[in-house]
Amino acid sequence: MKNNIPMTVYGEKVLKEELIFLKNVKRPKIIKEISDARKHGDLKENFEYQYAKEQQLLCENRIKEIENKLLNAIVIDIKKISFCNRVIFGSTILIENTNDNKIYKYCIVGEDEADINKNKISIFSPIAKSFIGKKINSIVKINTPNGLKEYKLLKIEYI
Repeated sequence: MKNNIPMTVYGEKVLKEELIFLKNVKRPKIIKEISDARKHGDLKENFEYQYAKEQQLLCENRIKEIENKLLNAIVIDIKKISFCNRVIFGSTILIENTNDNKIYKYCIVGEDEADINKNKISIFSPIAKSFIGKKINSIVKINTPNGLKEYKLLKIEYI
């Protein structure tokens, strides 16, 4: 069964660039390191060889993972969607915590793109799930480890 993986256009671009780097730069470098390490004798006690083989395994696994994600990607270009004044995948939302009046701005993205330091949250995060489909001024309640939080949707951007 195919697992659809939502992703922004930017997220797809980043994964494709990483795949090209892994295949064209990192993989050949690791192969050379393995070849060089073989020249140092007994492979069982050869740290450089063992390390290079581990790196090769990690690299190949990441290549397969990216290829699988790209194969199953549902790439959503927010700029090509007619807006319905509701929160959708790719939206940037401005929300207010009604308990302390703090304001947060988040862009709802695919799981691989999520980076809280850049205010990008996964479509699968509790906040994103709670706001998908909501309109401005909607109030949502979200259970968090610190208790129930209430947020108000102040603004939706499609950028």
